[in-house]
Amino acid sequence: MIRDPKDLKRYTASERANHWVVGISFILLALSGLAFFHPAFFPLTQLFGGPTWARIIHPYLGALMALAFLAMFFRFRHLNKMTPADREWLSKAKQMVDGDDHNMPEQGKYNGGQKVMFWALAVCMLLMTVSGILIWRAWFGFDITLVRLGAVVHAAAGAVMIGLIMVHVYAAIWVKGTIRAMWYGTVTRAWAKQHHRGWYRQVTGK
Repeated sequence: MIRDPKDLKRYTASERANHWVVGISFILLALSGLAFFHPAFFPLTQLFGGPTWARIIHPYLGALMALAFLAMFFRFRHLNKMTPADREWLSKAKQMVDGDDHNMPEQGKYNGGQKVMFWALAVCMLLMTVSGILIWRAWFGFDITLVRLGAVVHAAAGAVMIGLIMVHVYAAIWVKGTIRAMWYGTVTRAWAKQHHRGWYRQVTGK
């Protein structure tokens, strides 16, 4: 891919690596988790060497994802604080979905929708981590009532998180030029000016 030297730096290499560790871990966790969620998905255990290995690997992948997400949370939490402009953006989100994003309020590095996604994923990640510890019988021996509650919370939070990630991926594909930001770390000036004018002004001084 040919990149213009005038493109704007949106993510550093370490930020992109952090994102992909979380993303790849999530895919593996979703596949191994679904394998035990319903018999129809049980053949997915073969991707991990069979049901025994899938059950062993799953919580360790979860621990990796939790740590990587925690690092990402502290990297980006200050950029995801909601502002009045974000609430206005959310109130006009239907216009953007309908293809008219030219009258949307000026946004910083992240828009209102991205911020809602960030905090929703953070809540789901917290629930999945706590509930995952409760049901990790190899290392912990919690009361059976807590284990059962943890199993329900883990499954529910996992289902919500899969849905959120699907929306996240769809949005990245739908807004042309977004994926390259997390792949190469840069975006075009035109993309930044159209989708994140506040951030564009901040980094260019224009």
